[in-house]
Amino acid sequence: MPIDAAGALGAAPRVREIAWDHKDVQLYHLGIGAGRPATDPRELRYTLESRLHVLPSFATVAGGGAPGVIAALSVPGVDVDLGHVLHGGQRLRLHRPVPVRGRATAASRVVAAYDKGTAAVLVLRTEVTDPDGPLWTDEAEVYVRGEGGWGGERGPSGRPSPPPAGPPDHVAERTLREDQALLYRLSGDWNPLHADPEFAARAGFARPVLHGLCTYGATLKTVVDTLLDGDVSRVRAYRTRFAGVVYPGETLRVRMWSPAGARGAGAGEVRVAVGAVERDDAAVLADTVVRYG
Repeated sequence: MPIDAAGALGAAPRVREIAWDHKDVQLYHLGIGAGRPATDPRELRYTLESRLHVLPSFATVAGGGAPGVIAALSVPGVDVDLGHVLHGGQRLRLHRPVPVRGRATAASRVVAAYDKGTAAVLVLRTEVTDPDGPLWTDEAEVYVRGEGGWGGERGPSGRPSPPPAGPPDHVAERTLREDQALLYRLSGDWNPLHADPEFAARAGFARPVLHGLCTYGATLKTVVDTLLDGDVSRVRAYRTRFAGVVYPGETLRVRMWSPAGARGAGAGEVRVAVGAVERDDAAVLADTVVRYG
């Protein structure tokens, strides 16, 4: 049966209380590849509690629980095979810097359901607030193969845009650990696609793939470290489209276009494209933008 779009869109928000502390932040940072070299002062900002600051993409795992791409599958009107689900994209808007420890309320609901004919796309929005007001808003775009066909709106094109013309202003490479997915999943995404070879084979992959949100976090860290002098508080928003898979152990090549520069006190944005070095720069993140202030 196709997805019941009206039921999903009409469902009441799912509200839950979330909490996190420095241990959750440190584990997340290690899960996206921080801490190498272990004694580098720039890395200790991500790994040592006395110097700790929070990479904003931690918001995607704060409080534990299922990530947006999985949480969307528990909404009324959505009953699909996990093996048919792909993470299409992620958007994050920061209202304030993410604190090292906190308690907050997260309210999630499906805000869009698109019918692609042979697939469905759901957009799950989560609004997070604490006693001082809004903290962040994130949206997960969930692509479900074989679940279209109910005659709904097609929505925006899913085709990634080409990277900006001309050579990038900065290029950085980040090699991932062979066990990167096993470490990252300890932050709450237990999808067997990222650990179980048999499940990955049923989903059409040669071996377990890295979580898209791990690549998302590793890329943001690269941009912050390269262009913002490690100042995580300058990130205002971050979005991407997942254009391809990453396998643990591969090297990410992160290309950054920031013609206005980012090291000053002003605001702007960085355009980013990410490829897998070992597969001839096969695209893994596209339409990626980091906005800073």
